[in-house]
Amino acid sequence: MSATDTHIESVVDVHHDEHHEHEHHEQSFVRKYIFSEDHKVIAKQFLITGIFWAVIGGAFSVIFRLQLGFPEANLEILRPILGGWITEQGKLDQNFYLALVTMHGTIMVFFVLTAGLSGTFSNFLIPLQIGARDMASGFLNMLSYWFFFASSVVMFTSIFLSTGPASGGWVIYPPLSALPKASLGSGLGMTMWLVSMALFIVGSLLGSINYVTTVINMRTRGMSMFRLPLTIWAFFLTAVIGILSFPVLFSAALLLIFDRSFGTSFYLDEIYIDGEALHNTGGSALLFQHLFWFLGHPEVYIVLLPALGITSEVIATNSRKPIFGYTAMVFSMLAITFISFIVWAHHMFVTGMNPFLGSVFMLLTLIIAVPSAVKSFNYITTLWRGNIIFTPGMLFSIGLVSFFISGGVTGIALGNSAIDIQLHDTYFVVAHFHLVMGSASFFGMMAGVYHWFPKMFGRMMDDKLGYVHFWITFIGVYFVFFPMHYIGIAGFPRRYYSWTNFDAFQSYTDLNMLISVAAIITLSAQFIFMFNFFYSIFYGRLAPLNPWRSNTLEWTTQRLPGHGNWEGKIPTVYRWPYDYSKPNATEDFIPQHIPLSQTPESNLEHEKAMIEAELEMIEEEKHSTHHHGH
Repeated sequence: MSATDTHIESVVDVHHDEHHEHEHHEQSFVRKYIFSEDHKVIAKQFLITGIFWAVIGGAFSVIFRLQLGFPEANLEILRPILGGWITEQGKLDQNFYLALVTMHGTIMVFFVLTAGLSGTFSNFLIPLQIGARDMASGFLNMLSYWFFFASSVVMFTSIFLSTGPASGGWVIYPPLSALPKASLGSGLGMTMWLVSMALFIVGSLLGSINYVTTVINMRTRGMSMFRLPLTIWAFFLTAVIGILSFPVLFSAALLLIFDRSFGTSFYLDEIYIDGEALHNTGGSALLFQHLFWFLGHPEVYIVLLPALGITSEVIATNSRKPIFGYTAMVFSMLAITFISFIVWAHHMFVTGMNPFLGSVFMLLTLIIAVPSAVKSFNYITTLWRGNIIFTPGMLFSIGLVSFFISGGVTGIALGNSAIDIQLHDTYFVVAHFHLVMGSASFFGMMAGVYHWFPKMFGRMMDDKLGYVHFWITFIGVYFVFFPMHYIGIAGFPRRYYSWTNFDAFQSYTDLNMLISVAAIITLSAQFIFMFNFFYSIFYGRLAPLNPWRSNTLEWTTQRLPGHGNWEGKIPTVYRWPYDYSKPNATEDFIPQHIPLSQTPESNLEHEKAMIEAELEMIEEEKHSTHHHGH
């Protein structure tokens, strides 16, 4: 780097600092905490909105689990909350049941695991871990949250409509979603669902463009791509997937709005309602499936990759070991990013597609299991013989690895078209994706909250409450989703309001009851987390500067970094982020901004290691001599 470059950089730094000082004094409460352009505040906005939605989505799942686990129960007690959706007989209304299932899926996939997870941690960690003052565009970043917020308001309002929210399943397949007259939930509720998703996609794209630009252009000196923490690689590739796939869902929603409101026939063909033929001809409902799943499958990795990135960081830090196979991890994420775009039709094996085409998608689906397996092996090998510290964040990360493996194994079964055709739309599929995608990503999110809470709020969460939260949730999730595999293999169909009319399923009454009870207990455990979270923001003990003794740059800032992150110059990076337990070093961690020439070495430690090695050799010699004499 030339002297001129260095001079320009320092001038920019000084200017930025002056600008940030100036801003800091001028900002009103509204500018600082509501319409903020500071990535850390925006991350907290995403997180708290995500927690709100997680409570709503979780509550919905418990309400429909009550119906499935206790079909004969009188739910009159819920009337003050659900009003007219409880029938005269004290049962859940059948239309509302499908609306609950639809809203639960939509909320959890998009509002909690996409916005809540990626929005929070991409925003919070990208500038802090790459050594940037803020995102490339603070204004776009603010807009990305407010589009998400607007989307949330529209979706939340739709829950209170007299005809109920959208009810076509979270995949909203036509013709049910394309014909306002088809069912109660196909009316205004469906229109609001589509408007909400359009706003959500705009917000998501603004965020993703910002993340990609920031990672490419704003890394501090010395931060090459292969010195980035795996978290940043994960957020970067997640944003790339989002930019390439979300516009396709936008187009699918747009064509659906045309079919619903302007009489077009993109998805409709020869439809009859009440014996009366509609004018629609020439459309194909399968076109919607192709467009939806072209986003829908990459969406699985939009949800999973950030969680896997967080897990890489937390496991390496708390194993006190370098992450095993850093390069393999990066290339496996790149492979997942690429292959995730060419497997979408494995959701469509039963649509009558050409069996040859089905076999191509089947092969690609089985291939994507390879990079996922590489990640699993690398986590296990990092844990192997590590000096493990079981913080709540570490436990949630290990929980993620457990779900990722147990849920991923059933994915290999479902990727096989011959088996999938038998199991399609049964509870086996529900169990699979809730374990591998839903629960694993949720655990990654929790690991991130526990691990970076001290940097977000300057205080520590309570560990004991964290352990209680982990164990109830971990055991609860397995009790909810493991039995579903069995009833799925028995042919138990998903999205059915009631199964009591089927003699074949009567023997599964107890299992259904067990699943529902486990779901209620698991949801209850989340209130322990919420108490811990909100209480600790105000009353938790003050956090040390680097509570986990971690190497990444965010721990080099003040306890609560201000706007601009670093008070002085941004640190320069000299090494990769996983120098844990380096031989001959006095400390078991060496932060990224410590120059290679300054690796703290201790002759005493070195000599001690040498003496121990010599003693071991003498012991071995004695042992072998004794053996030969024998």
